[in-house]
Amino acid sequence: MAEEEEYEEIPEQITELNALMKKLDNLSGEDEEGEKDTITAERIEQEAPPGEPAYGDEPFAEVPSEEFTDDDGIYVPSGDTKPIWEHVAEEEEPDGIPPPPPPRTGVRRRPVAKGGQPPRKVKKRKKPSVAMPASRPPGGSAKPAAPRLPKDEARDLTPEQIGRYVEMVEKISGHILEEVGKTVLGKEYVLKMVMTGILSDGHILFEDNPGLAKTLLANTYAKALGCKFRRSQFTPDLLPSDITGTFIFDEKEADFRFRKGPIFTNILLADEINRSPPKTQAALLEAMQEKQVTLEGETMKMARPFIVMATQNPIEYEGTYSLPEAQLDRFLIRMPVGYPSEDIERRILKDRMERRQDDTEVRRIASPETIMRMQRVVERVYVSDAVIEYIVSLVRSTRDDPRVMVGSSPRGSLAIFKLTRSLAAIEGRDYVIPDDVKEVAIHALNHRLILNPEPRIMGVKPEDVIQDIIAEIPVPVVE
Repeated sequence: MAEEEEYEEIPEQITELNALMKKLDNLSGEDEEGEKDTITAERIEQEAPPGEPAYGDEPFAEVPSEEFTDDDGIYVPSGDTKPIWEHVAEEEEPDGIPPPPPPRTGVRRRPVAKGGQPPRKVKKRKKPSVAMPASRPPGGSAKPAAPRLPKDEARDLTPEQIGRYVEMVEKISGHILEEVGKTVLGKEYVLKMVMTGILSDGHILFEDNPGLAKTLLANTYAKALGCKFRRSQFTPDLLPSDITGTFIFDEKEADFRFRKGPIFTNILLADEINRSPPKTQAALLEAMQEKQVTLEGETMKMARPFIVMATQNPIEYEGTYSLPEAQLDRFLIRMPVGYPSEDIERRILKDRMERRQDDTEVRRIASPETIMRMQRVVERVYVSDAVIEYIVSLVRSTRDDPRVMVGSSPRGSLAIFKLTRSLAAIEGRDYVIPDDVKEVAIHALNHRLILNPEPRIMGVKPEDVIQDIIAEIPVPVVE
């Protein structure tokens, strides 16, 4: 029922991407697990010399791995660059107020060796030029813990820094789209919308005829992103435990052991999702919304990123189970793939003849960690009040249209909001414009509307209603 593939990292990575990914390491003040930040040599932000680019074409400068402490036992990274917390303090503190002291990093003093021998001397370095505690606590030699910058303050970025990070996302996304486009030909717009959904950390539903590369698209994206990929073929006899996993009895341990299902992955392809009964389809609901699975009272977190790419055919409805509106609402976007043009179809055949095999080679461009950093950059994209008002007016109009029985919920507004920010970042902008809203609105709302019987019988589609609403609502002017 399920297929799993592991992709080894390609050693010949692009130099530019290496530089961009290392720069993205400095975006957050905490790691993926949410642990406390520590100042290490690998977390130092390199400053480019005047007149040279700070990122992009030049390879990222290597930081020496040597470590040492000053007289007060404070960890000081080697090299002449300043730690990132010091740069943040200089940018955030008003003039005349000294920056806070550097955070303690838990570096222990070397204990005295046995036999009374003094410890090996540790190389000393000039103290960092920051304000240090002026006095020790009375009655003891223990030093007070240095105050740590608040998490929100430590992660604050200037508009110039946000613009640089957005440009990094644009470049990395461009390389990913270029790599996927070598296999999925002639679908540049579809690939861009899929990349937009991935950066928005949302799920994608492909609805189109068989043989239009829906499965190939999901598989190719998983390879290019460097993510773990699993495919599950939804059939009428598929059980919920075949998706989530189940507890099995281990005779050696004399205890029950959880056996993970295919849902524990980064990208799950739910192929022909409407061929399984609603009970099996509902096994995806909690994982798609809360990023977790609960079985036998035990809750297990999903891997991040976790993205479901589901497919369903608009034909052969015999023996199928239509997705309920509650589950359709879990998908961030629903979109078709479409038939290729005559030239593209001719090129598909020629490429197949040259490959002499069905499989295509796809280079690994990114990694799950890189995707999560890019998603954090997207959260910095600015959305003006005028654009927010435009999104709200558009979604609320779907509830007032006489052709619509049930309009979009606020989840539709959030879907447009998230997609517009991702689309702006892919195009190299750190701000959203009304055209972004127009481009993603149809894919974000077409599965969230329920039409009245009369217009549905007359052939009216949700896409037609959304296009009419977009044409009627005045477009705001964004400065």
